Amino acid sequence: MEVAGLTPMGAAIEYALDFLENRKQTYKDNGIFYYRPWVFLITDKEPSDYWQSAAQKLREAQGPLSFFAVAVIGADINILKQISPPQRPPVTLNGLDFRELFVWLSASVKRVSSGKVGQAVALPPMGWGQITI
Repeated sequence: MEVAGLTPMGAAIEYALDFLENRKQTYKDNGIFYYRPWVFLITDKEPSDYWQSAAQKLREAQGPLSFFAVAVIGADINILKQISPPQRPPVTLNGLDFRELFVWLSASVKRVSSGKVGQAVALPPMGWGQITI
């Protein structure tokens, strides 16, 4: 990763969605079952590009994926609220507690992967951030 001062969030979301769609198609073409993909957007800025079309595309794709927006100090939480699906509002990271975020992510993925494809699984409590409503 390279720090360049800009945050092309809309382009990043669209790239991730296109990548996932291609990967899911490859799995389907080869008869491979897969779990619902997760997309994490972790940011400390506001978008530097036109993000509204990416947010719309994300809302339309919500059935086949789970989207998590994580606001780090400096993020524009109001824009993240507009990007995030209503059922999963953005989470504000407690300070710079990335370690706890990734411990939670690891435990969550482990819990999901031990279940069956399509099965609902309760995620562990988030000790690393707070949901922003």
